[in-house]
Amino acid sequence: MTKCHLSLGITQWVIPSLALRLTCELSYDTRDPLAVALALDATGEHPVRWVFSRDLLAEGLTCRSGEGDVVLWPVYARDGRPRSFCVRVGGLRTALFEIPAEPVAMWLAATYTMTPKGAELNGVDWDELVQLAE
Repeated sequence: MTKCHLSLGITQWVIPSLALRLTCELSYDTRDPLAVALALDATGEHPVRWVFSRDLLAEGLTCRSGEGDVVLWPVYARDGRPRSFCVRVGGLRTALFEIPAEPVAMWLAATYTMTPKGAELNGVDWDELVQLAE
């Protein structure tokens, strides 16, 4: 298997008192082993796709991470376990999404069985890349 996908319902927080339900899709492809793609409003007319580091997603499930266009942080339940996590995307205009943590954590674990952490660049022909750069 070279690809892994997850579709799930998420919440877009327009303002603190107005939430919209959307569908998102997370995807991972071993041909780009350092990245994950997040398609927001995946079943809508105009889905928006963000690509960012797989490690950023993993870190964002447990603590605030990222800066700039993509920032993630966990939201905890009363028992102290991660209930969901927030993703803020955008530069000058931002959007805030809340995504269930458990299915994403399970999906993310599956991506690490496909390409273990630290092995993302195994098999890269560095000599070929250097020749291309010259």
